[in-house]
Amino acid sequence: MISLLGIPYDNSSSFLKGAAEAPDRIRAALHSPSSNLSIENGTMFDLGGLIRDEGDLSLTPGVVHREEISGAIRGIIDEGRKSLVMGGDHSIAYPIIREYARSKTPLHVIQFDSHPDLYDELDGDRYSHACPFARLLEEFPHVELTQIGIRTMNPPCQIQADRFGVRVFEMRDFPAPSVLNIQGPVYITLDLDVLDPAFAPGVSHHEPGGFSVREVLSLIHQIQNPIVGADVVELNPSRDRDSQTAMVAAKFIKELAGQMMENER
Repeated sequence: MISLLGIPYDNSSSFLKGAAEAPDRIRAALHSPSSNLSIENGTMFDLGGLIRDEGDLSLTPGVVHREEISGAIRGIIDEGRKSLVMGGDHSIAYPIIREYARSKTPLHVIQFDSHPDLYDELDGDRYSHACPFARLLEEFPHVELTQIGIRTMNPPCQIQADRFGVRVFEMRDFPAPSVLNIQGPVYITLDLDVLDPAFAPGVSHHEPGGFSVREVLSLIHQIQNPIVGADVVELNPSRDRDSQTAMVAAKFIKELAGQMMENER
């Protein structure tokens, strides 16, 4: 059972705001008459059945929003459901994933991203969308992190990656046969700017040289580990063209749901 949840938050974005509008655009893409709710493994995105849309969180301005996000995820976990989140900027990954990490059981986070998001702080903000995995790994040393698609690894983030023992697969490393050689349950966090801007113009940070949509889907379909939860973040509708990136985000939501259910069988 999967809970679909929107988290319309972008106050921790460092460059452009707009990601708070993404959940509504992804829902519209999911229900677009130009497509349907089929998943490539032969199942359907079964809203009202195995998948329940929980709507969007209503967040309080200020730091309390992180506790509100964590509380919503805790409620989903306590119900025995898996969370599938539509962001929002990438800062929301920290309060989401920490609820899975608090169990102290093994957890491997797979991060699809063009950026490491490992800064200790950015522009004075330790909870920026550039920092969620630094916060996560310093609080939960037992969590393992694999980053896929990085192409902006600078010295401060490389120091952090070395400090936390992060498995980093930059775009220049692909094809990388060992990328998914991981153990135990996984959480998938997918920043849409892992894609080349040609495939996803509707993001705040255009970083050329990224994956195609099919390449990311192929990697998702190869994950055999149990998937406890997932998120798709950083859609910025103000930069999108003809809902192109929203449709890509909806495709990832459907295929992540399919893989979450497939790996339970």
